[in-house]
Amino acid sequence: MQGERISREELIARARSLAPAASTYFAFLILSTIIATAGLLLDSVATIIGAMVVAPLMGPAITASVGTVVDDRKLASRGVVLQVTGLVMAIAVSALVGFFIKESFFLPPGLDIRDVTQIAERISPNFLYVLLALGSGLAGAISVIRNVGSALVGVAIAIALIPPAATSGLGIAWGLPGVALASALLVVINMLAVNVSTLVLFWLSGFRPPEFSAINHARYAVISRSALLLIAITILSVVLILVSFSSYQTYVIEQKVNEEVNYMFEEPMYSGIGLTPVEVSIGYDSGNILLEEPVRVDIVVAHPAAQEVPEDIAIQIDRRLTEAINRNFEVRVGFVETQQTA
Repeated sequence: MQGERISREELIARARSLAPAASTYFAFLILSTIIATAGLLLDSVATIIGAMVVAPLMGPAITASVGTVVDDRKLASRGVVLQVTGLVMAIAVSALVGFFIKESFFLPPGLDIRDVTQIAERISPNFLYVLLALGSGLAGAISVIRNVGSALVGVAIAIALIPPAATSGLGIAWGLPGVALASALLVVINMLAVNVSTLVLFWLSGFRPPEFSAINHARYAVISRSALLLIAITILSVVLILVSFSSYQTYVIEQKVNEEVNYMFEEPMYSGIGLTPVEVSIGYDSGNILLEEPVRVDIVVAHPAAQEVPEDIAIQIDRRLTEAINRNFEVRVGFVETQQTA
């Protein structure tokens, strides 16, 4: 009956039924990832939630944990393999979809995906996502044990995994390693959190292997794997915070550099002689921040033909950026002549 604790045999049967055939599993996962990728780029919460209804990620997590507590290695291995391969595939599918959309006319040219709210949320160092994954895993285990609400809980588990995986793929498609790495780390952390919460709850609920001789082996497996998962979550959370912080800092520096350069060329000293910044490119990433290397700034400036330009303009830009942003800069300025009809 619904609401009552199921037996060990029923738990094993449900775990096996929750891990669908590989073809079905990957088909639904690909569809879910495509919808989630579109939802992220559209900044649509409703679309992302709709994609989560399709995602079949609850089954493998439950299967891996049940297999561990009842000492069924084949069942546990199947759950782990489906989770890992599924999430790697989700990242790859999102990257392919992102490449296609980026090169098409579906999005404004020059879109910075870091400005999209739903994407920015997946690359910020927010530990609440780990709490979401832990809570989703516990809810998933309870729904299986009590035989209630599995479909809705599956949506919560998918929300912790598929959107970050899709964000990682988009980071690859847009050539943003900081975005790709930060969201990929969030995927791994959330996957580990879901697994450790379901594993611990199944064991605390009293489920054990059918053979008495296997109980000690199952107990050792649960304790060792739980400890390993918790250690991995802690280490990866620290790495995630560092990567996310450096990625955010890179974005902030890029924004400030562009603002300061534009403000500078709006001043009469430069606008009066027709100088206009055409392109500002910044060679700076997360690794440069961690190593405290100078920010490399390349600027292309247009000026009217026969108009002389200040010889020390690169030095002036360097000084202005250093004062405004408090970083060391390496500034290079190139010039292009412009002509205009009357």
